[in-house]
Formats: sequence, C-alpha cells, structure tokens
Amino acid sequence: MPNHPAYFSNTFLLAASTLTILLLASACQKPHHLPPVPEGAEAISLLGDTLKPLDLPEETYQEYSENLEQAVANYRLDPEDPDAIIWLGRRLAYLGHYREAVQTFTEGIYKFPEDPRMYRHRGHRYITLRLFDQAIEDFETAVSLMRNQPDEVEPDGLPNPYGEPRSTLHTNVWYHLGLAHYLKGQYYEAAEAFQRCVEASTNDDMLTAALYWYYMAERRAGLDEQAGRLLDRVEPEMDILENDTYHKLLLVFKGYFHPDKLLGEADEALQNATAAYGVGNWHFINSREEEAFELWNNILEGGHWPAFGYLAAEAELYKLKADS
Repeated sequence: MPNHPAYFSNTFLLAASTLTILLLASACQKPHHLPPVPEGAEAISLLGDTLKPLDLPEETYQEYSENLEQAVANYRLDPEDPDAIIWLGRRLAYLGHYREAVQTFTEGIYKFPEDPRMYRHRGHRYITLRLFDQAIEDFETAVSLMRNQPDEVEPDGLPNPYGEPRSTLHTNVWYHLGLAHYLKGQYYEAAEAFQRCVEASTNDDMLTAALYWYYMAERRAGLDEQAGRLLDRVEPEMDILENDTYHKLLLVFKGYFHPDKLLGEADEALQNATAAYGVGNWHFINSREEEAFELWNNILEGGHWPAFGYLAAEAELYKLKADS
C-alpha cells in the first residue's frame, strides 16, 4: 500500500470496511482463489519477482484516492448497484490494489452472474496479476454472455484529453482475451481473438490497438503473409486520440516510421514499455534477437510492471529462460 498518510486518514477506513463485505459475499460463491503473496505485494512475476503497488505522483495519488473514496461511498449507498461495484473495483485497481479489485468483481459475479462486464473487468485484473488461465476463463464467459447483447460504449476511468471514450464492452473483451492468449504464447488463439476485436472496432483507436497485437500474433505464429495484409489498413493519417504509440508501431512495421524516433519520443513509463516492447518484437521477428532482449530487459528495469508492454516483455524473457 502506498505510503501516503491521506490514504489512511479517509479512504482506507472506508475501503477496509467495504472489503470485509466483499470477502463475506465472495465466500458464498464458487471460489476463485488468489495465490498467496508476501505482505504488501500484489503478485509474483513470471520470473519470480515480488510486485508491489507503484508509487504515484502526489497529485495523481490524491485524485485517485478521492475517486476511490467516492466509489466506496456509492457502493455503501447501494451495494446492489452493478455500476457501483464495477467502479469500486476499477478505482481500487487504479491505485494498485489489484487483488482487492478482483475480490470486488468476484462479488459482482456472485450478485450478477449474467453480467459480462463483471467477467471482463475481473479478467483484466487477472492479467495484471499474471493469472492468465483465470483471465481466459473469465473472458470466454463474457463472450458467451454478450453473444446476443448489443455492444455498448465503456466509460473511461482514465479519460483521454478529449473526454471521448474509444472502447466498448465487446472490443475490450476480445482485446483482453487476445492479450491473455498472446502472453501465454498461444498465438493462433490470440490472432483469432484480435480478429474479432478488429471486426467489432468502431474507431481508429481500437482498430490500431487490435491490429497491432493481431499483426504480432500472426507474425509469431509464422503467418507472415496474412500479417502483412493487415498493414494495408494502416495509414499515416488516422483519427487517433489515445493510441498514438500503437499507430506509430504499425507504421514502423509498414516502413513509414523509424523505430529509433519512436523510442526517442516515448518519455513516460507506460509509453516506453509499449514502444520498447513493440520495437523489440520487430527486431525479434526479423532475427535480431540480441536487440530484442536488450530492449525487453530495459523495460523490466523500468519497473512499470502493470503495463501491457512490461507484461509482454516479461513473458518473452520467461519463455526464453524456460527454453534454455
């Protein structure tokens, strides 16, 4: 738990009492046990490292804490409101409390077993906790539940500068299912899920995110010709509001954009992990393994372990270690 006194003075007491309710509720349903971790940790990495919540900038931490306090209050006002449960789980996760978020969504599944959103959000946080099999199970359940439901825009917990949500329930389920398979090295299954995400995408942001992982899954599966055809949908001028790094990575793959320029532009930790993994994978699929491993190791040294780019680099180095 981050060392910010403000957290203990307000949000912590509310969240702690709420967590007691969640644990009692989740104990009544089919268990989804989380593996034990050392005190203060959230997960153990694939390489055996202890993963603890990251320190956030003070201003960001204060904002997230206030949002969590409001989410706790909304839940306490109406614990049978599915949206209140979802937002409580999401706000916990933004502060790095991923295990508590999983408990929250587990309560949501107990109360609303036919709501695919609960499985979508719990599956996302199973990925963060390196529990890929559990994540795949949840996303597959969500796919079954949403099969005959119209798609819906998913509100952003961390809005882009334009305040315009770009993802939907369906695209998020397919996207994260593909990612879970990709991280396990199941590239054919990943490609199938990302294909469905591409088909469900309604804007260039989700399209580029899905195409990025779809392209890499097909390349890693040895389907180079099919992967190359995916790049026909990528143009330098697209309506991108938030997935600029994915867009530029696709332009790297297409030969429009130099990877060194991309790495030079990516200053923030999340963007660095995203860009560095993608450039590393570009080196890897073009038989420049040393360059790839150097970039992937640099990502791990950066320490931003919840990022998908970090997760992917970690999975690559784990597979390398397992094969050696």
